[in-house]
Amino acid sequence: MSGVFKDIARVYFIGIGGIGMSALARYFKARGFAVAGYDKTRTTLTDSLAELGIKITYSDQLDAIPEGFEQTDTLVVYTPAIPQQHDQLQFFSTGVHQIHKRAVVLGMITRDSKSLAVAGTHGKTTTSAILGHLLASCDMPVTAFLGGIAENYDSNYISKGEQITVVEADEFDRSFLQLSPTVACVTAMDADHLDIYGSAEELEKTFKEFAALVPDSKLVLHPKGLPLSGTTVGIEDGADYEAKNIRVEDGAYTFDLKTPRGELQALRFSLPGHHNLLNAITALGMAISIGTPTDCLPKALFEFKGVRRRFSFAYRDDDRVVIDDYAHHPTEINAVYQAVSEFYPQQKKLAVFQPHLYSRTRDFLEGFAQSLGQFDELLLLDIYPARELPIEGVNSQALLDAIDHPKKRLVSKIDLPELIEKSSCEVILILGAGDIGVEVKNISRHLHAN
Repeated sequence: MSGVFKDIARVYFIGIGGIGMSALARYFKARGFAVAGYDKTRTTLTDSLAELGIKITYSDQLDAIPEGFEQTDTLVVYTPAIPQQHDQLQFFSTGVHQIHKRAVVLGMITRDSKSLAVAGTHGKTTTSAILGHLLASCDMPVTAFLGGIAENYDSNYISKGEQITVVEADEFDRSFLQLSPTVACVTAMDADHLDIYGSAEELEKTFKEFAALVPDSKLVLHPKGLPLSGTTVGIEDGADYEAKNIRVEDGAYTFDLKTPRGELQALRFSLPGHHNLLNAITALGMAISIGTPTDCLPKALFEFKGVRRRFSFAYRDDDRVVIDDYAHHPTEINAVYQAVSEFYPQQKKLAVFQPHLYSRTRDFLEGFAQSLGQFDELLLLDIYPARELPIEGVNSQALLDAIDHPKKRLVSKIDLPELIEKSSCEVILILGAGDIGVEVKNISRHLHAN
């Protein structure tokens, strides 16, 4: 392979099972590189990589590195989630190997293409998946690196050509500043990752730095009201890309889209919620901005099936529905509540929530209390720590105490199937960004059997 990787024969990923890392692994494997990697835990993602012939080890010992990958023509890619004392990371960090964070490698890949970068504290994965699907369905030469499994492709990676790349521009540890976007969007700038940024003002400043990376400011798309220049997207609010005449028909949105170049009529989109509709409008705007023919967009949009763990229907029968969603911030939980209230206005709603990170729980305690208190019943799990150590006084009991609600309980994961079965609620929401998604199969299996 020519260009920045011309002297590389192998690529080794430390943290290969991550959703963003695994998409990069697929990319390098498809281009003929020898690919291997380490991850702490075997998952369906690592199994799918192994099926492609990618060697994966679950030991962090040096002797677990596959033969040949210790050589200096190996590119090493790692994520910030890997601790610095990790044996393999320390071995490759001696200055002999080319070693980069995932975001840097993504920036290297996208530098020589038209890069469409999707940024924002909420909606990145759904927006980028819709965008990648629109371009692929319209036969545009696109490679898309997604932060979730797109149902249409059963993958977090779309490969239809290399002239255009779609990437999630991750604000965590300022990773998105490594990119060179041709077109970009910022879906939201709500305070988050305050353990990294320290303040909402610093987060906003960094988003502005990201938007400034786009050479033509008109090619920065964002909702009206954000403190950015560029082109606006919105729902019946006079934005440059504006959804109008919205109605729900046969379980899907039908709407007209005003664009700076004309109007697309009677578009149909099946994902519930105004937040998802805004994601679709943003993706449509980015696709049009890069020159996608508009005549193929209505069919492509209607055929989009969604992203796993983004308002995914995990179980349905005549009595109830179970919906699995990644929501882990008060704004996202409010968006989920809006969606289920619009599509299931008469049914009672039970939320099962696993908080993600001690720092996020501490920073948004009041917001979580408000958003979770809207549901008819609440089951709360212990905090999923991810990369963090415990913070004194920050726990799920403190969050439960802050929620003013008569039907709330702190529970363990093992009790969820039975508690959900006994609930009188017809709509069950499984919410969180930790390992709560693993429990969905157990819940669905239990409901099927009973």
